[in-house]
Amino acid sequence: MFLADWIDRLNGFLGRLVSYAIWIGMAVVVCEVVMRYVFNAPTVWAQGYAQRIFAGYFILIGAYTLIQRGHVRVDLFLTNRSVRGRAFLDIINYAVLLIWTFALTYEGWSFFSDSWRWAERDDGALGHPMWPVKLALLFGVAMMALQGFAELLRAVATVLNPARARQP
Repeated sequence: MFLADWIDRLNGFLGRLVSYAIWIGMAVVVCEVVMRYVFNAPTVWAQGYAQRIFAGYFILIGAYTLIQRGHVRVDLFLTNRSVRGRAFLDIINYAVLLIWTFALTYEGWSFFSDSWRWAERDDGALGHPMWPVKLALLFGVAMMALQGFAELLRAVATVLNPARARQP
């Protein structure tokens, strides 16, 4: 499973890299709280930047969360199944995930390209450009689709050979 392992390493690296954004977002929020309540001088920029940092973080960390099996799963159908049975249900699950992520990637490209082309800005006081958030959406969902493909490959391999199943 060279391809699936390579995708895991890529998304693992990106997930660990993006995880540091939480510290940046927290610093922005703390700065705003101190400026507002200690110095009675709230900033104009902090809310917009905090929203963008946390939005980017949540969308870009999705593929890493999939590697770590951190997404919500309904175990009702999985607990009493054999390894092959769970893998078969995973095939269905990851196929649906791929359909969803392909559709969202397609629409994400449209959102990003329109935002870039028209120099879209938000309606806040600073008028931040919107294309970076939409690019993060496009990239994050594309990486989730790639990770879903890797998991689908593993599920197919497990159905064909249950002895090589990945341990939770």
